[in-house]
Amino acid sequence: MLDDPGSVVITKSLAKALFGEADPINQMVRIDNKYDQKVTGVLSDLPRNSSMQFDCLLPWKLYETIPWVKESREKWGNYSFAVYVELDNNSSMQQVNGVIKDVPARHGQTDMKREFFLYPLTQWKLYSHFENGKIAGGGIEYVQLFSIIAAFILIIACINFMNLATARSERRAKEVGIRKSVGSARYQLILQFISESLFISLVAFIIAILLTELLLPQYNQLVQKNLYIDYKGIQFWMLSGLIILITGVVSGSYPAFYLSSFQPVKVLKGNVSVGKNAGTPRKVLVTLQFGFSIVLIIGMLVIYQQVGYVKNRQMGFQKDNLISIKATEDIIKNYKAIKQELLQTNSVDAMTKSNAEVTSLNSWSFLGWPGQEKGERVMFSNLAVEYDYTKTMGIKLIAGRDFSQDFKSDSAAVIINKAALDIMGLKDPIGQQLELFDGRKIELIGVVENTIMGSPYEVVGPMFIQFSKDWINAVTIRIAPTDDLLTSIKSIERVFKKYSPAYPFEYKFVDEEFQKKFAEINLAGTLANLFASLAIIITGMGLFGLASFSAEQRTKEMGIRKVLGASVSSLIMLMSRDYSKLVIISFLIAAPVSWWMLGKFLERYSYHIEISWWLFPITGVAALAFALLVVSTQSLRAASRNPVRSLRNE
Repeated sequence: MLDDPGSVVITKSLAKALFGEADPINQMVRIDNKYDQKVTGVLSDLPRNSSMQFDCLLPWKLYETIPWVKESREKWGNYSFAVYVELDNNSSMQQVNGVIKDVPARHGQTDMKREFFLYPLTQWKLYSHFENGKIAGGGIEYVQLFSIIAAFILIIACINFMNLATARSERRAKEVGIRKSVGSARYQLILQFISESLFISLVAFIIAILLTELLLPQYNQLVQKNLYIDYKGIQFWMLSGLIILITGVVSGSYPAFYLSSFQPVKVLKGNVSVGKNAGTPRKVLVTLQFGFSIVLIIGMLVIYQQVGYVKNRQMGFQKDNLISIKATEDIIKNYKAIKQELLQTNSVDAMTKSNAEVTSLNSWSFLGWPGQEKGERVMFSNLAVEYDYTKTMGIKLIAGRDFSQDFKSDSAAVIINKAALDIMGLKDPIGQQLELFDGRKIELIGVVENTIMGSPYEVVGPMFIQFSKDWINAVTIRIAPTDDLLTSIKSIERVFKKYSPAYPFEYKFVDEEFQKKFAEINLAGTLANLFASLAIIITGMGLFGLASFSAEQRTKEMGIRKVLGASVSSLIMLMSRDYSKLVIISFLIAAPVSWWMLGKFLERYSYHIEISWWLFPITGVAALAFALLVVSTQSLRAASRNPVRSLRNE
């Protein structure tokens, strides 16, 4: 369908938008107000969760009408294009990789080590970060992060169930004694209690499904996705069954073994103080529970600090009042007239054009310099610009000058950033002769401050800026300061409509585009806050129940102490002391674990904070205060009771 350079394949929705109910095949459409293409096929609309989104497919032969694209067929050093391979059923990826590995070397690319390899499309989304040709992470790191948090929350809930089940075991003690006395084996009791736990887990799963369906629209709005539960998929039910089974068995195992261990003679005589025998395991579980919560709280604070650290970073250019417009053929052809007319409107302070928007980089190349060690190869980001680039962007010039119409030789000149100068180590850089990857000599005329055009989480890499009137993809305009921004935009739009009437006037504010770079970590921070809060609430609920039971068990003890002269405050301190010790122990365990885990998390960003030591004591004090607040409410209730009522049966 795409053999003919004059063909085009469109999606079903685009076909309906263009031709209604008419047959789109063999209809003509115009692309970019330049190419007349015949519709040769119609595609189903792409799923919303696909990383590839398009409305039409054009033949590669049409692209090759552009000279530099056609020339690239014979240039093995140009990596501007994506290559897709569909393997035969009998071919393995490893076999193909072995064949294509040294293709660059076989075609003269021997100046440095280059290797080709295939990478499955199904892994592009989650495993997108590479270092030296090896997978080094990607979106999977966030999947793993929130899976760990989810596991923590589930474990905290299981611990609550274990603690409360063993604490309230007195109610089941006689049942166990009677069942054992009439012949029930211990394994039967264990199966019974675990079955009860599995049933509770199943009911909880049903409630969770209902809550998920209720909250999913709000969650989708938060994460800007269209997530749904695939009830028809066997994988969903298999994983759900596994989670129900693990949760039920884990939460019910300890209570089952504990309850089934009671001796029927002692229980039926009332000689067993049930609930107290499980004190030590319960303390261990509470310690573990608070440890998980402390890790989540510290993680939440560290992510918050990292977001603020990056957002407050000096960007090297002024984002305010800066808009970017995609360059069309008409805009490029009439650029000089557009710029002149816009500057005359007083709505615009400066204007420039470049091969990339200031918030993105799309080209990298090698650059040589005097004194470079033999065999040393450094990859530079490559920016092609025209006049007034630094003025428009608000980039500070450290040394030398910007490109100027007063110098005819600027087509063979270059400007570098400070990161590039640091690598080169040139003491007197201005006027030095540098060498492009194709062997051409260019003069170094200026050095600018580092500007963050790529990831704000990474250290700024070396960059060189060359002058070009033809390699243009974007136009950037600095709007004059005004209280009526809308009027200025409309004034700019009229000029662009005049010279490029075939295209809609579409622009992007640079500061808004830059904020999108923080979307991922902002979302991670928001979700971490939500999950940490949920973990704290669940921990608090469990502690409240445990403290309530403990207070009930010690009612008579409190009465005797009050009769002997103990104050309410001393009784509260007495009951809170045990829980305070558990929180302190959990903090001493969780602090080094969280420091190690968060250190690993921050390593994925080359520009990151150092974890502040004061976060740990603050978190520890907050956790202790929270535990004491929960426990003291029940302690106060027990300590305030009239001792006459609590001791009347003695």
